[in-house]
Amino acid sequence: MSGRGLDRPREERFDIYDAAGKPIGTACRSEVHAKGYWHRSFHCWLIRREGDRRLVMFQQRQTDKDTFPGRFDITAAGHLEAGETMREAVREVEEELGVSAAYDMLIPLGETRNEAEGSARGVPFIDREISEVFGLLYDGPPASLRLQAEEVAGVYESELEAMIDLFEGRRRTVTAAGVSLCPEDGLKEASVQVSAADFVTRPYAYYAGVFRALLRHT
Repeated sequence: MSGRGLDRPREERFDIYDAAGKPIGTACRSEVHAKGYWHRSFHCWLIRREGDRRLVMFQQRQTDKDTFPGRFDITAAGHLEAGETMREAVREVEEELGVSAAYDMLIPLGETRNEAEGSARGVPFIDREISEVFGLLYDGPPASLRLQAEEVAGVYESELEAMIDLFEGRRRTVTAAGVSLCPEDGLKEASVQVSAADFVTRPYAYYAGVFRALLRHT
C-alpha cells in the first residue's frame, strides 16, 4: 500500500445552517465555500489608545487564502469548526496575532451576516457567514504582534475617525502604518495606502458601524 497522502493536512469541517439559522449538519471547508452553505465565524478588531488618538488594526490576508487572498481584513477572524463555541473561537486572536486573550476581555459588538462571491486562484467561491463581532483593547503597536505566517501577511493601523471617513465616502484612501511579514527577515516596518475596495467584500456600513462602535468604547 502506498503511503502517499497519509500526511495530508486534515480539512476543517464546519457546522452549516439554513437561511433561517437552523443547523442542518456539517461539511468540509471546500464544500462549504463551493456550495455557499451558511456557517459561523468570529471577528475581533484590535484597538489601542495613543494619547488622544484611537487606532484600529487590520490584517492583510495571505495571498494563498481560499477566499479574498491579499485583501485587508478584520484584525483576527476565523470560522468556527464543527462543535466549537464562540467562547472557544477566541483562540483565533492568539493563533493569528500571538495575543493571549480571554473571552471575557472582549467587547461584544453584535452579530452580522454577509454573503459574497468571488474566485481565488481560478476557483469560484460563495461565502455566507453568520458572524459575532468583538473588539479588544490592546496596548502594543503592530510590531509587538507575532503573526501566523500561513494566514497573515501583515498588520497595519490607522485612526478610527479616518477609517470611518473612508467607509462613509469622505476619503478615497487612508495611509496606515504597521508591519509586513517577510519569509526571510520576519516582521518589517511598512506603510500602505488603502481604499475601501481593498478590504474583504462586505457592506461598507459593516466597517463604518464597527468603527463607530469601537470609538464609543474607547
